[in-house]
Amino acid sequence: MTTSDVQARIDQMIADGVKLPSPPAIAVKILNAVQQEEPSLTELASIISSDPALTAKMLRVANSGFYSLQYEVTSIGKALTVLGVNILKNIALSFVIAQEMRGPIDQGFDFDYFWRRSVTAAVAAELLADQIGHQSDDTFVTALLADIGVLILHQAMPDAYSKVIEDKKLSGDPTSVVETRLLGINHCEMGSAILERWDLPATIYQTIRYQHDPQQAPEEYQNSAELIRIADELSSIYHDPNCGEKVRLLQQQLMQSFDLSEEKILHLVDAVASRSIDILTTFEIDPCDLKPYSQMLQEANEELGRLNLSYEQLIMELKGAKEETDRLAAELREANSKLRELVFRDGLTGLFNHRYFQEVVDREIDRAERYRTTFSLIMFDLDFFKKVNDTYGHPNGDLVLMNIAHIVQKTVRPSDIVARYGGEEFAVILPETDESGLKVFAERLRRSVEQMATLIDHKEVRITISVGGTCYPVTAGKIDKRLIIDTADRALYSSKNNGRNRVTLLPLDV
Repeated sequence: MTTSDVQARIDQMIADGVKLPSPPAIAVKILNAVQQEEPSLTELASIISSDPALTAKMLRVANSGFYSLQYEVTSIGKALTVLGVNILKNIALSFVIAQEMRGPIDQGFDFDYFWRRSVTAAVAAELLADQIGHQSDDTFVTALLADIGVLILHQAMPDAYSKVIEDKKLSGDPTSVVETRLLGINHCEMGSAILERWDLPATIYQTIRYQHDPQQAPEEYQNSAELIRIADELSSIYHDPNCGEKVRLLQQQLMQSFDLSEEKILHLVDAVASRSIDILTTFEIDPCDLKPYSQMLQEANEELGRLNLSYEQLIMELKGAKEETDRLAAELREANSKLRELVFRDGLTGLFNHRYFQEVVDREIDRAERYRTTFSLIMFDLDFFKKVNDTYGHPNGDLVLMNIAHIVQKTVRPSDIVARYGGEEFAVILPETDESGLKVFAERLRRSVEQMATLIDHKEVRITISVGGTCYPVTAGKIDKRLIIDTADRALYSSKNNGRNRVTLLPLDV
């Protein structure tokens, strides 16, 4: 979009009642002070010193290893003299804006993760700029605010932006592409436009606009945009899965773009973590388990020293697997909070419904194919359930179904998906479960139901289930979903035909 198109879209949003953020009051004062022809050091020092918390944070940063000063800085006035107006301005703006635009985890958006990622990118940008001799006092704040458009869009249109998050997960498209498709504007355009309205320098807001496509930027901003893009990649090493592969690709980029040696690159990557921990603490953000890349490698080597794996494989096996598990667990928690409005729950049992079951099977097939892993599927049916309905009535039959749902949910793992397939037939999807695990779980499930009793009219009513299952083998290629479901269903009906209250497992005919 052109600048006029972006402005027109923002004007339309305002006309539609969307509230866009204003700059924090103290930020306005700081910007006004430094935009004078001859900025007054005394005035700027007075503005910053009027906020004791901001003053303490700035002095802590000035005395940190980030600037490696030879002596202690004890006042804002002294910090201004040593570091200069622009650097102090940017430090102050960073703290003020980051503090203003914070909030709890809401509607699937984690503010702490956002700022942890942004601060790490800012530190990476500053360190990289020093390595390659890129001279700009705005580097840190530019990288820190590079994705502020995400926050603005989320806070201005929380419901619409939740759909962006969902669409990105389902489609796999870049965030900016999904934003443009659903909102008519992306976070780079929004962040750039808002920061321009806040009277930040063009070196900041123009760089942010072109950060994902530096070659399209005006010539004077191309180097800065490329620097911010690579800083974002450096940050992703510590916050996204598959960091081993990211380091390898980043090494190639840094070698080609800036002629940095492998030793300097690894030192740079390590420094990003160690410096970020100090700065994150100053921003009052929990750094979590952030640690230098070399330390992650050492820990991986110690734990997997018996295996003949490359560094990349070590990290992919340990950190990638852990973060993939964490990501899936987080997605599951988030999905659970939204399933009711998306009609993914069965109204009677509270289990997932048939529609959601179909989507999860598709996802597990894709994941199994991509990562060459496995999963299992169980189908089970209540034996002689019609007799229960005929004898005790449908309301009591519903009570039995609810009790079945409860006992199954207590039996499965948090990562397993239980669905009401239809009527009295149910399905359980078991991620990362091979045939031996499937057999153990299916039998445990059958016994759990067999031992369950439902109290109806002061009488214990017991029921059994017939169970069928199949396993997606690690060596399989792409397998049609219908074959997997049909195989589990055939196994179920084999159990019913052979006496009921039993488990039958059938292999996939591939």
